[in-house]
Amino acid sequence: MSHSEPVLQIHRLIRQARPPQRADRSAAGTLPTRAYRYCEAATSATGFGWWVFPAMDLQLIWDGDDIYWHYDGAPDWMPLSPAAQFPDFANAFDEAAPESLRGCAPPFLTALPEKGLVQMWTGLMARTAGDWSALVRAPANLPLASGYTVYEGLVETDRWFGPLITNMRLTQTNKPIHFRADWPLLQVQPVPRIAYAEKTLNSVAFVPDMASMTDREWRGYEETIAIPSENPDRPFGAYAVAVRKRRAGGCPVHTGKAEAELAEIA
Repeated sequence: MSHSEPVLQIHRLIRQARPPQRADRSAAGTLPTRAYRYCEAATSATGFGWWVFPAMDLQLIWDGDDIYWHYDGAPDWMPLSPAAQFPDFANAFDEAAPESLRGCAPPFLTALPEKGLVQMWTGLMARTAGDWSALVRAPANLPLASGYTVYEGLVETDRWFGPLITNMRLTQTNKPIHFRADWPLLQVQPVPRIAYAEKTLNSVAFVPDMASMTDREWRGYEETIAIPSENPDRPFGAYAVAVRKRRAGGCPVHTGKAEAELAEIA
């Protein structure tokens, strides 16, 4: 990876779309105060990546068969049959795109063949550095509005450059489902491809019982759990403090390309 090349680059095509935002470790203030102060595991997961927002305020409604959509200024509810463009975007796309791509504007909403499934485009496109992918998922530890769930996707965006979309399952019928342009819809997390390679995922050991645990594991448990629990004056959040100190001091560089790249951007 070039030192000047960003790990993640996001392009905005729909001008009205809110720019992506670094995911907030407090989950926009929704994490309990104690979790925010002392639970480094929760805050690290919450702040890992970038928030992406709906391109506009809109509503969807599913009657069990068909999906309809509406936004402020629309004359009435409109059917998705099967797709809809963002208002006035097709003309803007044709004015900016090369002649060979005119008429190829990506749809904003698409009703998928499966009942209750809809695809939404954020108005953005994403590109990652070589050997990095984009994990597109629901925001970590952030409450979502009711009425839908977000599917996760892992896209090799260093090789595939296209609309940053999400597939959603609508979970309620005959009641409007609201999407706010100022509330995160997705979390985009850059992930080195080695992290989910078959070789990596197959490099897992299972220890079937306590009798098989080594002195190293027992010592680790003692240092992590037993000794601190015997100290009535122990400070809260010792793990959080230790992790933050390590981050402040820089990450050690291990062997391997991906590990070195992770150390560079930590």
